Amino acid sequence: MGRVVLQIPLNAELRKAAEVEAKAQGFSSLQEAVRVFLKKLSDRTIGLRFEAPTIQLSQKAIKRYNRIDEDIKMGKNVYEARDVKDLMKQLRENPIS
Repeated sequence: MGRVVLQIPLNAELRKAAEVEAKAQGFSSLQEAVRVFLKKLSDRTIGLRFEAPTIQLSQKAIKRYNRIDEDIKMGKNVYEARDVKDLMKQLRENPIS
């Protein structure tokens, strides 16, 4: 199997911090850590998950959503449609404000 060189431009501070962490986790080098990561990624034995930061609602929004939740539990302002035509009719008659 032929070898190729992967060149990744990155900040020197990031490289140094990653190198220190790779060695702290038992890798002989940052390159070894990257090779292991790429192998696991290609084998689908590791995955990446990017999460959006949690949004903190204002007190006004919390009250609004709590009111909506209570309305749903009480069946207030809840509509049921028999079919798509009925749903579209209800949406036109009761626009969301």
